[in-house]
Amino acid sequence: MKSSVFLLVIVLLTYTLHIEAQQCHPSGRIRGTNPPPDQCNQENDSDCCKDGKYYTTYKCSPPVSSSTKATLTLNSFQKDGDGGAPSECDNQYHSDDTPVVALSTGWYNHGNRCLNYITIHGNGKSVKAMVVDECDSTMGCDSDHDYQPPCPNNIVDASKAVWKALGVPESDWGEMDIYWSDA
Repeated sequence: MKSSVFLLVIVLLTYTLHIEAQQCHPSGRIRGTNPPPDQCNQENDSDCCKDGKYYTTYKCSPPVSSSTKATLTLNSFQKDGDGGAPSECDNQYHSDDTPVVALSTGWYNHGNRCLNYITIHGNGKSVKAMVVDECDSTMGCDSDHDYQPPCPNNIVDASKAVWKALGVPESDWGEMDIYWSDA
């Protein structure tokens, strides 16, 4: 009897850990509309929403580990940059020469990583960058989001300073597979 109860406990724990380790699933979709003239800043090759196209939304991101796989993207956090409004964490704009990032909604974690540093590993190098904003995975295609689609759930949206620190040639800036961890 004891061995049956022990086995049942092991099975339940294994099942629970398996569920927690699974990747998150989409939470919905939003329908895009074309932005008003001159309302979608395409600096850094940013996408603008397209009328009638559906965009997937997420409330979660993949689990964080000591080396979380992500896609590094390029963003300007300066005034009039493609990042749009001031950063969520401090309501400020940040120089493109400062290593700062925005994280997908799940990793941003309701601002719990605000003004904390993460370590980004890519291109054989690493850099510490401060989290200053959310790359919203739940909404988009409106003025608050510069008429850009929602972020995928695995994005570290980084300033030019991060790309420079990783030694990536400027001609290759845009998207790159990386790993990150809390610093």
